[in-house]
Amino acid sequence: MGLIVQKFGGSSVKDRDRIFNVARIVMNTRNAGNDVVVVVSAQGDTTDDLITKAAEITSDPSHREMDMLLAAGEEISISLLTMALQELGVSAISLTGWQAGFNTDRAYSKARIKRLDTERVESELARNRVVVVAGFQGLNRSDDITTLGRGGSDTSAVALAAALHADRCQIFTDVEGVYTADPRKIPKATKLKEITFDEMLELASLGAQVLNNRSVELAKKYNVELEVISSINPVPGTIVKEETKVEGMLIKGVAKDTDVAVLTVKDVPDVPGMSFKIFSLLAQKNINVDIILQTTGRDGKKDMSFTVPLSDAENAVAALKNATSRIGGGDITVDKTCAKVSIVGAGMQSHSGVASTMFEALFNQNINIKMISTSEIKISVIIDEADADKAVAAIHDAFIN
Repeated sequence: MGLIVQKFGGSSVKDRDRIFNVARIVMNTRNAGNDVVVVVSAQGDTTDDLITKAAEITSDPSHREMDMLLAAGEEISISLLTMALQELGVSAISLTGWQAGFNTDRAYSKARIKRLDTERVESELARNRVVVVAGFQGLNRSDDITTLGRGGSDTSAVALAAALHADRCQIFTDVEGVYTADPRKIPKATKLKEITFDEMLELASLGAQVLNNRSVELAKKYNVELEVISSINPVPGTIVKEETKVEGMLIKGVAKDTDVAVLTVKDVPDVPGMSFKIFSLLAQKNINVDIILQTTGRDGKKDMSFTVPLSDAENAVAALKNATSRIGGGDITVDKTCAKVSIVGAGMQSHSGVASTMFEALFNQNINIKMISTSEIKISVIIDEADADKAVAAIHDAFIN
């Protein structure tokens, strides 16, 4: 007897047949003697469809109203899945994010969870019900609906698992686990039996779309064991946990991220405090910065290049241009034709020549490297977006046979 949190993505509940498939998975988990909390995303392309509807009305919708609109997608999913469970004879109840106790900050469209009050969820579990919770959403202190941003349902599920001290949090997807690369594009990609939180966090942050990086951060912080598993094929998935056996596998995966833009601020005064001025300005706009490259100063000037999410590129340029008189610097350029390709693996900490092997694979494909970033367990490069798929395949072949 345990408590299991199960999260199902949009493709898992996209139509009637998939919804009943999910309901049977939940029912079987319940019949095995477990209490079950289910977190679901909006059906299929519902979120994209709602964004399109907003675009038919205005080219610049407020973030608050977009959160009001997008939250409707998950509410449809939870009610339909609860109806399906009840149709199968399972006692179940649906709860919106705020009914389930999710309280967030005021950052519309990318809110963060401030507090989670699980009293209602625990009360429903005590009544022997399956609790179906809308992922991706919460309520701020002004009682406004907020959404947690891309992959927010993963974050909702892990937060509930942590708060409820669940025995396991299962993330159901349309793939059978975490692979060394996207199996839909790299036929030789292999499924991993297990992966560490740190490795999964790097892969999630670098473009692997199996898990949201914020959810992995939460799982690591509260030591919530995750299982990435298929909602279609009943086979063992991938366990994400604190420690795994890393011997014999140099890297765990190759990831690609095309949600990247490179900004360059030219002729920045080569004096103390300039980096602070530039990046604090972007932080005020909630714009995340990743790879940073600074040229050697000459004639009292230097160039500074860095990457931001593609969706934030124009806002970043506008913010920097508006502050040019205060921060100094010359022209600001933006390159939206880039991609970030990365390798991740704890095994590289104790092996030399990893970077050389990666760079040789790119050289053999005549792929130019624009920027490089490294940590103890990952190496990332910025290249032309047109070369991204070719780069992933070449690097995968170089490390994983």
